[in-house]
Amino acid sequence: MFGSGSDSGQNHTGVAGTVLMPTRFVWPYGGRRVLLSGSFTRWQDHITMSPMEGSPTVFQVVCNLTPGYHQYKFFVDGEWRHDERQPVVSGNYGVVNTIFLPRESDAIPELFSPDVPVGSNMDVDNDLLRLDAVSQISQAEIELSRQRISAFLSTHTAYELLPESGKVIALDVNLPVKQAFHVLYEQGISVAPLWDFFKGQFVGVLTAIDFILILMELGNHGSNLTEEELETHSISAWKGGKLRINRQIDCNLNSYSRSLVHGGPYDSLKDLALRFLQNKVSTLPIIHSSSPDGSFPQLLHLATLSGILKCICRHFKHSSSSLPILQQPICSIPIGTWVPKIGESSGKPVAMLRPNASLGAALSLLVQAEVSAIPIVDDNDSLLDIYCRSDITALAKDRAYAQIRLDELSIHQAIQLGQDASSPHGLFNGQRCQMCLRSDPLHKVMERLAVPGARRLVIVEAGSKRVEGIISVTDVFGFLLGC
Repeated sequence: MFGSGSDSGQNHTGVAGTVLMPTRFVWPYGGRRVLLSGSFTRWQDHITMSPMEGSPTVFQVVCNLTPGYHQYKFFVDGEWRHDERQPVVSGNYGVVNTIFLPRESDAIPELFSPDVPVGSNMDVDNDLLRLDAVSQISQAEIELSRQRISAFLSTHTAYELLPESGKVIALDVNLPVKQAFHVLYEQGISVAPLWDFFKGQFVGVLTAIDFILILMELGNHGSNLTEEELETHSISAWKGGKLRINRQIDCNLNSYSRSLVHGGPYDSLKDLALRFLQNKVSTLPIIHSSSPDGSFPQLLHLATLSGILKCICRHFKHSSSSLPILQQPICSIPIGTWVPKIGESSGKPVAMLRPNASLGAALSLLVQAEVSAIPIVDDNDSLLDIYCRSDITALAKDRAYAQIRLDELSIHQAIQLGQDASSPHGLFNGQRCQMCLRSDPLHKVMERLAVPGARRLVIVEAGSKRVEGIISVTDVFGFLLGC
C-alpha cells in the first residue's frame, strides 16, 4: 500500500506557483526509525524524521505543504502508526491522521502546552518565519507584561510550591564531608540544608560548589585525593574557615560567611524570586515554625526558580494575550548570555571547553566565571555535552575521588563516571543537554526551564548545533522582574 521512496521532506506539491506552508510533523512516542507518509506524497514516498534536539525520543520533520486538507501516517520501526492525540479518519489506508491548513490564519498558538514540551505534535513551523512574523514589541508592552507577572507573584505564596508528598534531606553540620559527599550522590541530589543540633536550627546549605572547592583545595597538595583527607573535614569545620581557595574570590567568601537564606510558607512568590536573584542562590529552603521565637523549625520544601516559573506558566496558560512579551523570539529581547557577534552581547563571554580539557580546568572555570554549567564543544564550537556544578557528585561513585587527579582526568572521562556504561548516547546525551534556538519564543523557553532540574538552555544554531549562547532560569526572572 505504501511504497518506499524519497527520504526528503522539502517540497511536496506538484503545483507550480502555489503558496507553500512550512508544516512540522512530530512523533513524540519514541522509536529507532520513524518515517512519514501521506496524501502530500501520494502515499508513495517515505520521509525520514529526525530526533529533535534535546529530546531523542521525539522525532520531527518539516514539509512544505499547500493549503487545504491532508492525511498522513507514521511508519515506526516497520509498523504503521497514527497519533491518537491528533484528528483521525478511517479510509482506504486504515486509520490516518488529518490536518487542514487554511490559506490565511491569524490564530495565536496555544502557550504552555502540558503534553509535549516542544509544541503540539503537528503545527505550522514558525521557527523558519518567526523573526519576520512577530512584530517588534514596545517598551510599554514589556512593562505591561512585567506588571502583570509581578502582580501574580505578589498575590501567591510559597505554599503553592509545596508538593503533596515527598521528602527533603537535611544533613547534620558535624557530619564528615566524605559521608555527606556520598549521601548526596546516593540520593541523587546536589543541595542539602544543614542542621545544627546544639543551636536547634538550620544554619546553612551544602551545595556542589562546596565539593568543588574542597577537591580543588585538596588537589593543591600535589597528591592523589584520599578518603582520609576528606574524613578529616567535617561540614562545620569546612564552613568555619578552611577556605583558603575562597579567600581569593570575594563573591564566594561572602556567600559562605552570611546567614542562611531561606523563606517561609507565607512569603509571596515575588519575595522568593527576588531573594533568589539578590543572593545568587539556586535553592531556597522553605522553613516554618509555629513558635514566636522560631524554635522547632520544620523544613517543608527546597524551592527553586524553576518551581516558581512553573506557577507562572500554569497561571497564564489560557491568557497568553495578556502577556505580549511571551511570543517574542529570545534573540529580540535583552536576555541570556550570547557568543560575541550573535544577538545582543551582555559583555560576559560564554565559557566553553573541549572534551579533552581537564576536569581541573573545568572546575576552575566554574568558580572563576561564576557560572553553574559549561558547554562542551568540538573544534567547530558545536555542542557535545555540558558539565554542571552538580556533576561533581558523580566522583563519589565507587570512590572515584580517591583515585584521580583533577588535572589528569578529562571532562569526557568525568562525565562518563556519572553515566551508565551501557548508555547508547556516548558523549552526547540528549537528556543532559537541554537546547533551544535563537528564534524560539520566550514562552517556549519558559516552558522548558519550568521542568524540574532544567536550570539553563544552551542556545544552538539549527542543524550544526553551534553554540550561540546560554539562557538560564535566573536570566528569565531577571528580565521579567526588571532586575
